[in-house]
Amino acid sequence: MTTSTAPTPPPASRPFFVYGTLRPGEGNHGLFLRGRTRSEEPARLSGAVLYDGPGYPYAVEEPGGLVRGDLVAARPEEYGEVLTALDRLEGYVAGDPRSLYERIEREVVRETDGATVRAWVYVAGPSVTRHLRTEGSRIEGGDWRRRHTQHRV
Repeated sequence: MTTSTAPTPPPASRPFFVYGTLRPGEGNHGLFLRGRTRSEEPARLSGAVLYDGPGYPYAVEEPGGLVRGDLVAARPEEYGEVLTALDRLEGYVAGDPRSLYERIEREVVRETDGATVRAWVYVAGPSVTRHLRTEGSRIEGGDWRRRHTQHRV
């Protein structure tokens, strides 16, 4: 009897909470998500803070923190490809402690109606988190877009 060790794919209904270059209007949104989503709406994640990275932010779990972003739901027929592309973009490999990001499941709140939704969130991997907490630059207010826009002006 052979057993498969392949992970079970996540449910197609699980949206992504994005807070940096994958947000609508940002560069990676156009490359990876435009035309592949069924909804995009403002949302917030409690229990995390943002740190500035080299051209993109990192979310780090921290009690009392708040991150603003968008809840993005991929079209069902695009879900597998979107998930694979985002994992690759974020440098995420399941079980690899060297991953830049980890993909975790968290509750986020939609800004439009206050509903709580379970979503995938890419947070900084363990070694990145340790580095950011000691030497990183925290983004006050938890909104990378506002910080990003202020630096472009």
